[in-house]
Amino acid sequence: MAQNARKLKIGIIDIVSARRKRTLYGRVMHGNLASIMPQSVAVWCEEMGHETHFLCFTGVENPREDFPDDIDIVFITAFTQAAQLAYALSAQFRKRGVPTVLGGPHARCYPEDAVNYFDYVLGFTDKTLIADVLADASIQSSGVALAAKSHPRTLPSLRARWKFVQKTLEKSATSFKLVPMIGSLGCPYTCSFCIDSPIPYQPLDFAQIKDDLLFLKANSPDPIVGWHDPNFGVRFDDYLGVIEEANHGGRIRHVAESSLSILSEPHVKRMAAAGFGGILPGIESWTGLDNKSKTRGLSPRDKMLKISDHVNMILRHIPYLQANFVLGLDDDEGDEPFELTKEFLDRTPGAFPAYSLFSAFGEAAPLNLELQKQGRILPFPHHFLNNNQAMNVKPKNYEWTDFFDRLIDLTRHSFSLKAIAARAGATQGWIPKWLNVVRAVSSEGFGRIKYHSEVVRRLRADPQMRAFFEQESDVLPSFYRERMKTDLGDLWEDLPEGALSHDPYAYSKKAAAKAKAAEIVETAAFTTA
Repeated sequence: MAQNARKLKIGIIDIVSARRKRTLYGRVMHGNLASIMPQSVAVWCEEMGHETHFLCFTGVENPREDFPDDIDIVFITAFTQAAQLAYALSAQFRKRGVPTVLGGPHARCYPEDAVNYFDYVLGFTDKTLIADVLADASIQSSGVALAAKSHPRTLPSLRARWKFVQKTLEKSATSFKLVPMIGSLGCPYTCSFCIDSPIPYQPLDFAQIKDDLLFLKANSPDPIVGWHDPNFGVRFDDYLGVIEEANHGGRIRHVAESSLSILSEPHVKRMAAAGFGGILPGIESWTGLDNKSKTRGLSPRDKMLKISDHVNMILRHIPYLQANFVLGLDDDEGDEPFELTKEFLDRTPGAFPAYSLFSAFGEAAPLNLELQKQGRILPFPHHFLNNNQAMNVKPKNYEWTDFFDRLIDLTRHSFSLKAIAARAGATQGWIPKWLNVVRAVSSEGFGRIKYHSEVVRRLRADPQMRAFFEQESDVLPSFYRERMKTDLGDLWEDLPEGALSHDPYAYSKKAAAKAKAAEIVETAAFTTA
């Protein structure tokens, strides 16, 4: 790479919405969905002496207007659902001769596809890797995939990120504003469908966490921390200790994702006293994945009953709880998983259900390689891989229409007027009540019922749709193409040729090529010997 010692003008775009429009939920929440890593990259770039221009992209901004005309390089961070939007933004800049860099979950999951549309695609990223990219900072004849050996050992402090955090929080239309913080990287659990499960658990520096919290308390009138840890509180006493020390006086509130195995009643009481107002535990499945809930050996219904009692206990102390489920896993069969979830909600009216459809994201999770070897991955455009608009894994134990009929029935039960009223009645505090209602009547409740109903109607009536789902055709149904065109708006015209499709089996092909190469090397060594 060429050495570049001059001061660069660097654009950094954190994409938090895959749609070129704003919804009710977006006005409330998009400003609260910012990632920590783009802010960290901005800090690192400034520490190297460069000029940064930071943009949290909520769907309505125009980077061409927000960045100077003589920008030298642009970093874009995106989840997979925003891949097509990221590809279109990258194309805009590259047409002007500006090199682009992709980071974030999509870069980790689909590097082979992303290098077609970016000059650099970054997996694990640290300050040294950013410095290497900036030393070159040029348009590449073909994209380059780069990665550090692991996650960085430290990240920039909240104090260092603060001006970028403030820019992001300004986009929230309400007083509900989450300040992004993280206390650990990786995951101690082994859920085979999860992107974080292969990454060793790594706590960050507790002294810095305490300093970050003290800084936040001194600089925000009503601070709420959104913890980005995949599983918060694994080293519980250490984390709560620094939170309690920093939050003496009780002004800081917290929201975190954690596992039920951590959320014992003594822990929950302590968290509530420390200001935790929201918790997002992973229930995942009634038929497996018991290491997060300590229910190994129980029948599915006994597991449901135990978890219902556990969640009701948590809700007596923490007012907002989102119960996370994954639907369509290979262990699921028949009506039981759906009916047990309905019974759980009836017994646990304060819990807000979040349903994810079983999906395989490229090469990030251990299970994805096996699913590709089985030939069960559908070539949905990345735009629909947000865990609810498409399920790109063919179900093992359901026909497609049967699965969607059950999903729609469960969603209607979950977000009926009766269920919404019961949830509001069982929830303490106006913000949790209001947030539950907004989510129910917008994207996650009524919106998904309408969407899935249209999908199943077309599965029954449209041969093109049915052939795509049954893997008899790889032609994308017009339903999805037109929806994506609407979502991308004016950016649709900038979408590069070929960007609507990708090879859903790239991971297995790469693994097979590596195995073949290793076999050739081993054979050559044996022959030589």
